Amino acid sequence: MLPFDTSTPAVVFKLDPNVMHHGGLGVIRSLGRVGVPVYAVQEDSLAPAAHSRYLRGRWLWSPDPAETDRIRDGLAQLADRIGRPSVLIPTDDAAAIFLAEHGDPLRPYFRFAQPARDLPRQLAGKYSMFQLCRRLDVPCAEATLIGAWDEALEFADEVGYPLVAKLSAPWLGAPGGVRSTTIVRDEEELAELYGRCGDAAVGGLMLQEFIPGGPGHDWFFHGYCDAASVCRPAFTGVKERSYPAHAGLTSLGRCVENEALLKESAKLLEQLAFSGIVDLDFRWDARDRRYKLLDFNPRLGAQFRLFRDDAGVDVALASYLDLTGQEVPAGRQPVGRRFLVENYDPIAALRYLCRGELGLRSWASSMRGVDETAWFARDDLLPFVLMCLWMVCRAVARPLPLHRRTRHPALAEPQYVPGRNHALGKPIRRRRKRLFEECR
Repeated sequence: MLPFDTSTPAVVFKLDPNVMHHGGLGVIRSLGRVGVPVYAVQEDSLAPAAHSRYLRGRWLWSPDPAETDRIRDGLAQLADRIGRPSVLIPTDDAAAIFLAEHGDPLRPYFRFAQPARDLPRQLAGKYSMFQLCRRLDVPCAEATLIGAWDEALEFADEVGYPLVAKLSAPWLGAPGGVRSTTIVRDEEELAELYGRCGDAAVGGLMLQEFIPGGPGHDWFFHGYCDAASVCRPAFTGVKERSYPAHAGLTSLGRCVENEALLKESAKLLEQLAFSGIVDLDFRWDARDRRYKLLDFNPRLGAQFRLFRDDAGVDVALASYLDLTGQEVPAGRQPVGRRFLVENYDPIAALRYLCRGELGLRSWASSMRGVDETAWFARDDLLPFVLMCLWMVCRAVARPLPLHRRTRHPALAEPQYVPGRNHALGKPIRRRRKRLFEECR
């Protein structure tokens, strides 16, 4: 790859309090390895990504996504601390929605994509995305927003079981501790899920037609669109395993060229006049031989490091180059490249094994030749070690829901922690230690 200017800092911005989010770590490594000064918003001083060697500084903070003024003020404080304009990269839906709807006052401090104000919320919302697909004649699975229990039963009778149940606005939190996506196999499971959601089920739970799948049927598209909605780079891949099985994030993915899907996705993004990083999920429907859009994520996808073209560019680096006024070099995606999420794929594989959908020999062969892992990196080991510790603690503490820790008041206001090379590192690290002890 040709040399480029790395003097502009980058900030990884997230609002979801999930310490196991590996997408942010991918951005830190992708930009940090080429010399970009990278900062990150983190919810915990022991979050694995907060200890990457490529991180220049950490902003310990876990604000409520509804507190827009506090978020804006906190980011302005971070900008003052950095001391110069930075590229801001959202890694979850809440962050992308906030920047689109409330980010204008931050533009003197940060450079970030500028889609239409209401577009990210409309695309990230499960039922609003379905409605948009219907208006644009984009193939998608049938869906309904639950208004009452009778309506849920009526939809189930119409499309049949299994069904896919999704929170219509997952960035707002999960009522009753339900997953954002759940496969419902019969009326009893539907009733149990409806009861756990309580009052939030009405208007907050969407039922979606289950499209029969199989090996090679689950696809995803990652790309970066500039201000003119020109998508470059653009990548397609196959989801080989997911966690939870068939209804969750990619735990094992493979880079596969699909010209037809590339064209369909690029056409959709142009229709929407979308700008920024995008992650789309599709399933091939053999019944009518069409790719059906299942999810539209108007931000970086956690598995984006699967895709890096032969010019050395992934979507995070493309975003950085474009937002700093530099040319994005053209390249081709490397076919066959594979990506593994070490902490989730063994759990997912066990579920596939129990269902008879995966054999021990095929599982062993699938683990060979992985090109990129979510956590392990020889040049950046500490995040992997901390991830392992978090997973051990979760396993020991079950059924305690450690992954649903509430935001502590001490983290409502941001605490800046420079990286190890910062001149103020030692005194700030002492304050960080005290903050962590208070939040235990």
